[in-house]
Amino acid sequence: MKDSYMLNGKNILITGGTGSFGKQFVRTILKKYKPNKIIIYSRDELKQYEMAQKFNDTCMRYFIGDVRDLPRLLKAMNGVDIVVHAAALKHVPIAEYNPMECIKTNVMGAQNVIDACIANNVQKTIALSTDKAASPANLYGASKLVSDKLFVAANNLTGGHEIKFSVVRYGNVLGSRGSVIPYFEKLISEGYASLPITEPNMTRFWITLQEGVDFVLKNFQRMQGGEIFVPKIPSMKMTEMAKAIAPHLPQEIIGIRPGEKLHEIMCPLDDSHLTIEFKDHFVIKPSITFTQPIDYGTNALGEVGKNVESGFEYNSKDNTIWLSHEELLQKIRQTKDEEN
Repeated sequence: MKDSYMLNGKNILITGGTGSFGKQFVRTILKKYKPNKIIIYSRDELKQYEMAQKFNDTCMRYFIGDVRDLPRLLKAMNGVDIVVHAAALKHVPIAEYNPMECIKTNVMGAQNVIDACIANNVQKTIALSTDKAASPANLYGASKLVSDKLFVAANNLTGGHEIKFSVVRYGNVLGSRGSVIPYFEKLISEGYASLPITEPNMTRFWITLQEGVDFVLKNFQRMQGGEIFVPKIPSMKMTEMAKAIAPHLPQEIIGIRPGEKLHEIMCPLDDSHLTIEFKDHFVIKPSITFTQPIDYGTNALGEVGKNVESGFEYNSKDNTIWLSHEELLQKIRQTKDEEN
């Protein structure tokens, strides 16, 4: 499949499209492709209004709606070819304090997206996941694990419809709305005398918005349905991140927040028998059997992977790729340049 064929002339819908990912995804599509329509589906009218001032190409459409609302989703997806499901409640402590609201959006909303995609004969759907869904320790991660399972299993519910569902899982996004780097920068600009660190040994996976967008676009070409795609990305200790951003400021250890993990996992040990390693990514195969058997060792682009060893785990602590201070600062600059 040619890259240009994939999105040219297509109708594309992004749930949660006014978020950081959605904006970068739209920016990239408008630069590289010629879609027929790009539909932003989200519930915040102010964010849609502000986004429409910047992204006002003739192909842009803005639909007010919530993924909790199936009838609205069914209408919005009429004639849609490609769906990116990015809508979610993502704040870990807030999910802990408001568990049912998290479940309504992240679980029930995920099933609504699936049902609307099948009803409208959507061709391909990718749901965005998170490292917190692997061996989850908090409600947000648990709800995204359920969402992942729903999207994988949806490939058995398509009937005669030609539709594929896959999942993309990656770590923290540098500079995304609500992430730690903008928070640190805000504290620095306000003259704080120290930066808060929850735990001195904490590590995280890191990816830029553009890297995340490019990975999703590539996986629309790779996908056969049912895979969880995991990129090979670098780790960094939170203490090192704080040093890189503000080497002149001391760090204050404040303790782990509700539901927070010390290290993140993207390919769990218990899924090692399902995990295939490719050059720049991993694929976690479905644990269930589909009606039509699929060889996930060779993807739709012809890339060939190999099974990982039993007991393999891809986590932020034992990662072989680490960000240096200079690399982090360069990625932060690149992210800011892309937004301007």
